Amino acid sequence: MDIAREAGALVANMAERKIPFELKGDFDLVTAADRASEELIVERLQSHFPSHSILGEEGGQRDRQAEYCWYVDPVDGTTNFAHGFPAYNVTMAVEKSGELIAGVIFDPTRNEMFAAEKGGGAYLNGRRIHVSKAASVSESLVATGFPSRKRHENINIHFYYQLAMISHGVRRAGAAALDLAYVASGRLDGFWEFGLSPWDIAAGILLVEEAGGRCTDMHGAPRHLRGKTLVANNGPIHEEMLQIFSEVFAGRFRYPLPQIPVTD
Repeated sequence: MDIAREAGALVANMAERKIPFELKGDFDLVTAADRASEELIVERLQSHFPSHSILGEEGGQRDRQAEYCWYVDPVDGTTNFAHGFPAYNVTMAVEKSGELIAGVIFDPTRNEMFAAEKGGGAYLNGRRIHVSKAASVSESLVATGFPSRKRHENINIHFYYQLAMISHGVRRAGAAALDLAYVASGRLDGFWEFGLSPWDIAAGILLVEEAGGRCTDMHGAPRHLRGKTLVANNGPIHEEMLQIFSEVFAGRFRYPLPQIPVTD
């Protein structure tokens, strides 16, 4: 938590200075804040845990065969950060022999620290948090995201539309770690997304599970940090979400996408 808070303060300071961004490839944004935050986090972790492996989004990594492995996203929600949209965070998690044991998500824009430890519960600023009690998708608020790369080819629009029609709404804030933290704290009832990286979801998965929620892939198989899909929710709506997903995967739509009207 101390390291995440220190990195978050650095990111917040750079946000006030409105630093420019650059492109990482053709689509993905990266800023000096991403690099500076990751450099700080890696330096701190190495000083405390020199034998641990560290995998960071911006390339910071050490021995992948270590018993302990850290997953670090120095600025989750970089596009939001670059545009001054206040939905970004610093997220870190550690696993021991492949099992997630601790994770934090720090939102410097709201001074909110989400933290979880395996078997110890999930917390927001020191207060225990729990998932919501929503009993059905029809009474739920859910969230998802879309990739920067090849967004026009992403099939998630079909899943997005079905859930938007069935639920109270679908939010797309552009920061997967925060979406998962919000599921853990009951602000959202469910979340799903395709193609996320381990550092996007490691801390959030542990938060959701320690808050009483459930995480699998979108077919119901056990969740995996390197899986192609992820669904996380409060538990009671899990099977219903999976049923909706299975229909869409099979090409069955409860609500057809609207057609653009032809005008003269």
